[in-house]
Amino acid sequence: MRDSGALMTPQFLALTVFLSLASPSLSIAVPQAGRESGARAAQQKALPQSELDRRSEAYYNFTMGHLYEEYYESTSRSEYANLAIDFYKKAYELDPRSPVIGERLAEIYAKAQRIREAVLEAQEILRRDPDNLPARRLLARIYLHTLGNLSGTPPTQRETMARATEQFREIIRLDPDDTESALWLTRLYRLLGETSSAEQVLREVLKREPENEAAVEQLTQLLLDAGKSDEAVALLERITGRSPTAGLLNLLGDAYRQTRDFTRAEQAYRQAAELEPGEVRHRRGLAWTLYQQGKYEAAREQYARLAEFEPGDPDNYLRLAQIDRQMKQLDKAEDNILRAKQIDPGSLEVLYTEAKIYEAQGRFEDAIRVLSDASGGLKPLATTSPAVRDTLGAVYEQLGALYREVENYTAAVAAFEDLGKLGEEQDRRARILIIDTLRAGRNLPGAIAAANQALERYPNDRDIRISYALLLGEKGDTAQAARQLRTLLKQTAGDREIYLDLAQVYERGRWFAEAEQAAQEAEKLSTQPADSETVWFLLGAIYERQKKFDQAEEQFRRALAVNPRNAPVLNYYGYMLADRGVRLDESVALVERALAEDPHNGAYLDSLGWAFFKQGRLPEAETYLRKAVARQGSDPTIREHLGEVFYKTGRHDLAAAEWEKALAAWKRVLPSESEAERVAELEKKLAGLKHRLAQQKPGSEAKPQ
Repeated sequence: MRDSGALMTPQFLALTVFLSLASPSLSIAVPQAGRESGARAAQQKALPQSELDRRSEAYYNFTMGHLYEEYYESTSRSEYANLAIDFYKKAYELDPRSPVIGERLAEIYAKAQRIREAVLEAQEILRRDPDNLPARRLLARIYLHTLGNLSGTPPTQRETMARATEQFREIIRLDPDDTESALWLTRLYRLLGETSSAEQVLREVLKREPENEAAVEQLTQLLLDAGKSDEAVALLERITGRSPTAGLLNLLGDAYRQTRDFTRAEQAYRQAAELEPGEVRHRRGLAWTLYQQGKYEAAREQYARLAEFEPGDPDNYLRLAQIDRQMKQLDKAEDNILRAKQIDPGSLEVLYTEAKIYEAQGRFEDAIRVLSDASGGLKPLATTSPAVRDTLGAVYEQLGALYREVENYTAAVAAFEDLGKLGEEQDRRARILIIDTLRAGRNLPGAIAAANQALERYPNDRDIRISYALLLGEKGDTAQAARQLRTLLKQTAGDREIYLDLAQVYERGRWFAEAEQAAQEAEKLSTQPADSETVWFLLGAIYERQKKFDQAEEQFRRALAVNPRNAPVLNYYGYMLADRGVRLDESVALVERALAEDPHNGAYLDSLGWAFFKQGRLPEAETYLRKAVARQGSDPTIREHLGEVFYKTGRHDLAAAEWEKALAAWKRVLPSESEAERVAELEKKLAGLKHRLAQQKPGSEAKPQ
């Protein structure tokens, strides 16, 4: 049997389609991109035969051009591209107002890389007839197709954008009602940075078509980019109030997000998702807004559904991991971040979140490894990309913080020094971090030297001057530190931070009346509950240092009423009770709440161990105090507490060893942290224990006390 496929040439296919559609009784006009109304389409039956013949011929040539275009795409043979161009040109001559034919002609010219020929032909038409609208439309579309070629250099692409803009401007002049061209013009204006021109065109469109969703969308985005969030919200509220669509409601959610009105943003995204349940951008906006409001369970549900819709999108697993970390579900967080990493192993946000999860798990070395690897990959690219440089800066800062967490202060300083090499702003930040790191490592001379160097480089930098003043306070020069800080008071809201710093300097110098007064001045400038929370914590600490325990408790309760999860307040309050040996069950409960927020904090572990010791729960006390020593072995108080447990359980040799380490640590503390009476008491206690140990026979063990 003969293969019937041999007859299916391009000409045969075109003729078949043409004969089936070219009956005078049918509407055969090339579609006008949705501009013709149904009434106008119905009137085509009344067109004269000559017009119908012309349109039939246009359709035939268009169909032939389309078939040869498909042949060219499948074979890459240039003769098919040439035939497609010829047929499209004939169709365009017969129906020059058709945007569909113009688009296909522009596209095949672009595919065949005959751009220059196409441009020259259109320009020749315009030379003879500057008001030739079809030629300008064709030229504009050719320029748009050329812009799609990403291999062009930025200057070349900008020049092409300018040429396309010129054509669309002329099109609007010749046909002011051409909304599609007006929208293209505004896109080009935005790309060129001519936002005021874009806004003007969009407002003209909306005068004619107030409900045009594409124009509203562009204008809204323009306003949001310009920071005119309130104006964008008002525009969208007005439109969605009359004719809400999913797209506009999603934009309204975006606008509310920019104004940080998350409650209304959530409502807008929910409405959009109800109208278009399968559109992931609405659900993504809803999920993000729920997360920002701390509605973690609801946010997690949305991201889990997004992961079902888009299993290959790493962002969904990244957000799930971040939520799980917030909810303290660290095993789930690790599973999700590793799934995200498997899909996108080079994502810096994924690596950064992975490190934060390991940190929350107490796996500090793993966190350091992840960030070290990330910094190594970014470093070669930092000189060529500002975005990469900023990301590398964040990695160095977090890496330095992790090294500080494990008391590797030398490595922390090195990480911050790398941060400082990235630019002037990074250098300012790095110098402050280095000062704080040296202070945390109890290298006060090094910290002061670093502060002086920083002031030589940036003499008017407020944060560096604050750091230097605080170091003077740590050194014990309270009066000079206070004078330095008071020179920074400007009778503005920014004075709140200075008063807080003053209160800390005075408290460490034991100038308690001045400390209270400075904290109260800071309280007057506190406008948000979180601001007052900080002041009340500080006031509580000032009262506790003076043994004004009732007043201290009052301040701690005020802070916890605002934020029941404030870990520093919970820990300080609980430790205060434990150290006094009062309300020990309450003390344990308070510190356990602090540890629920920060499970690997050495100070909190010590507080719980000490509270257990006071309760006589010695095995639990030893467990937590050993953990505390592992986290902060340089802290003399923690060492002393562990020694107390060893002494109480009869392991006097271990007790003596811990107390010796505690005394050695006391010699390294900053002057402001020194407690001479406590050190003298510990020395006396250790001397007595050593004397008893010397009296014991070899191999004997003292009885538990």
